[in-house]
Amino acid sequence: MTDHDSTRRPATSSIIAAFAAVYVIWGSTYLAIRVGVETLPPFMLASTRFLVAGLTLYAWARLRGASGASFRQWVNAAVVGVLLLAAGNGSVVWAEQTVDSSTTALLVATVPLWMVLMEWVRPGGTWPGTIVALGIALGFCGVAILAYPSTSHSAKHVDVLGAIALIGAAMFWAAGSIYSRHADLPRSPWLSTSMQMLSGGAALFLMSQYQGEWRTFDPTAVPMRAWLSLAYLIVFGSLVAFTAYVWLLRVSTPARVSTYAYVNPAVAVLLGWAILSERVSTRTFIAMTFIIGAVILITTKRRNRTSKQPEQTSARKPIDDVDPACAKAPCEAST
Repeated sequence: MTDHDSTRRPATSSIIAAFAAVYVIWGSTYLAIRVGVETLPPFMLASTRFLVAGLTLYAWARLRGASGASFRQWVNAAVVGVLLLAAGNGSVVWAEQTVDSSTTALLVATVPLWMVLMEWVRPGGTWPGTIVALGIALGFCGVAILAYPSTSHSAKHVDVLGAIALIGAAMFWAAGSIYSRHADLPRSPWLSTSMQMLSGGAALFLMSQYQGEWRTFDPTAVPMRAWLSLAYLIVFGSLVAFTAYVWLLRVSTPARVSTYAYVNPAVAVLLGWAILSERVSTRTFIAMTFIIGAVILITTKRRNRTSKQPEQTSARKPIDDVDPACAKAPCEAST
């Protein structure tokens, strides 16, 4: 799509298809990771995904005319990439070895809660308001319901170390997202994201080497469905859905696009139940209601507050929101 094309009114079918891609594909990445880590080493899976996707996106951005980045921008992109992808997504893929995809998606969905909390407690931070504070409390109640050990045989057991890693992943993702909003990064969202993918992927590769994953890896022992899950994460999770997300930020409102934050967990829970036969207990439904309700409350309130402020120049705010991070993320979030 060219810049000239972006000035035209897009077809309704194109907008629906783009929203479907962001909702379903990003919601399904948790399932793809779960399938992949059954036989692929976790950090190898993640590093391969982001290095391949990052190289592809970087080449595409430069071919589209994006200018090269400065050394400072590379450093900032590396910080964001390490926080979001190496620490954030790396914790997710490691945790999904013992935690099912639906629980993972719900715990990672707390990223907006951590972002508000970090913005509040940082030096010079401001009180987020009663409604947002209520949303934070509601969300953490959902986390407690989901992760607290239960003696009931009917309740779904959640691995404690995996849950801690996922909470840490959400915190790293929030920190990286906040840093990216104030860092000097390329104005091209594709170039900026590709640099973050390359930096995060490189850090994940070093983690994989440190764990000795490549020394003991036997590709012949990996089933086809694991390779397909990796290909799905690269092509659809990191490239197709992200491109749809960037395009939506140009043709729709940030408030509408941000709805992915509370649709993705529901999609992940549904797919985990339907495809991997993951058990969805009453406790999971209660926790999901608390967490998704909190995310809706926080994002809606913050969008309303932002809309009342004077409009900022250029497209800097949407570009900030585009980081795979918000991927997710995810980028992958995102996940």
